Amino acid sequence: MSNIVDPLVGQIAARVRTERERRGWTLAQLADASGVSQAMISRIERGESSPTAVVLGKLSAAFQLSVASLLALAEGRHTEAAAGADPAPGVRRHGEAARWRDPDTGYLRRQISGPRFPAEIAEIRLPAGATVPYPAAAFAFVRQVVWVLDGRLTFQDGDTVHELDAGDTIELGEPAPRVFTNGTDSECRYVVVLARDARP
Repeated sequence: MSNIVDPLVGQIAARVRTERERRGWTLAQLADASGVSQAMISRIERGESSPTAVVLGKLSAAFQLSVASLLALAEGRHTEAAAGADPAPGVRRHGEAARWRDPDTGYLRRQISGPRFPAEIAEIRLPAGATVPYPAAAFAFVRQVVWVLDGRLTFQDGDTVHELDAGDTIELGEPAPRVFTNGTDSECRYVVVLARDARP
């Protein structure tokens, strides 16, 4: 796993620190806004701890960014796009895509879309028995579709639970606490398509 996680730890550390400083927040203020302990944020910013998907969800919610956007920024995709440094649209080989693995659940995210594409598209592999919850604020200002490719995904949207099988899709509405669960004994693979909501 470390060959997937390690390259991004420093980039996530720098991005969390940059987003915090951009807002003029202290560690204590980010801890208060996110519900993540000040000690944990400090370890993340120093690159001493790889945040879990749950922690990233809380931090992204505090920044009013989606988890996908926070990771994309950490990967440097937005910076490269702004500088015109990204490759032209075309073929991207499987091994070239940025990946991030949650050290807690083993959840694996692979970036599909390039930096200039108008939507964030990611492939997720959720291991058997894994559960990843996100706060409602992590979905603010975005529109999102989840498309199950393989396996079964139990998706809780607020108080409503949906059982999604291969081929099923769900388009998400207003922000709500959401939980992605794989209650089976085999991996679930799905795609998340995210676009920034034009509404303020």
